[in-house]
Amino acid sequence: MGFFDKLKKITSNLFSSFTEADEEFFEELEETLILADLGMETAVEAVEKLRKRVKKEGLRGQDEVREGLREILLEEMTVSDTELDLSTKPAVVLFIGVNGVGKTTSIGKLGNQLKKEGKRVLFCAGDTFRAAAADQLQIWAERAGCEIIRQHEGADPGAVLFDALQAAKARNVDVVLCDTAGRLHNKANLMAELAKLSKIIDRECPGAARETLLVLDATTGQNGLIQARQFKETAGLTGIVLTKLDGTAKGGIVVAIAKELGIPVKLAGVGEGIDDLRPFDARSYVEAII
Repeated sequence: MGFFDKLKKITSNLFSSFTEADEEFFEELEETLILADLGMETAVEAVEKLRKRVKKEGLRGQDEVREGLREILLEEMTVSDTELDLSTKPAVVLFIGVNGVGKTTSIGKLGNQLKKEGKRVLFCAGDTFRAAAADQLQIWAERAGCEIIRQHEGADPGAVLFDALQAAKARNVDVVLCDTAGRLHNKANLMAELAKLSKIIDRECPGAARETLLVLDATTGQNGLIQARQFKETAGLTGIVLTKLDGTAKGGIVVAIAKELGIPVKLAGVGEGIDDLRPFDARSYVEAII
């Protein structure tokens, strides 16, 4: 299981008492997947696919049926490339999401990872609304050995990003990791703020590789899916960073996000340590939860 070895096997009890793939089994499996935060639509569709595969391929034993479920969930999660696009210099990564999901810590952990790979990384303290947000990011910058551009609390986030991009070009920086405000008053404000940041990137670094990553707390379950829907409408997401996959999260939300929204999970965290954020691997993840 590797990186995901802290995740619970959400179907372990069901398969431990497996006798045959009859209708009672499929009903129990559907209920289990719904309770594991796959969501009603995703769970029902996955079970229906398994039902058809069992009939068509004549799957009988526990191992065969379990493998069939693994393959189906993996198919649901394979929506696009899970690797970050950092192909230009500088590349720009915007981190968005509500307060408390772990945006700042994810920036710190990713910065640490990229620094270990030999990249020069610059943090941009674009969350100027939350008290002490820049101070928190400064601490992570120091821990990760990365540079940071910040201004005073309440400053214009666009101005901070402008300064960061200018610094990135002047200092030969490889990647700019930009924090953003966790809460704006409404969707219109959020869209306007993100559009402004996007225009600044286009103007100052035309053609730059860019990622817009939504940070979600895995323990929030279906609320995370609701957040992802809302941010997808306004932000043009390229991927998800899923935090707190530490054994308390049920885990199925990953499948639901990929299936319903077509957005890949690109990074996942399963702990508080600075090394506990890694590239997301769907196959290892499915192995861990099945």
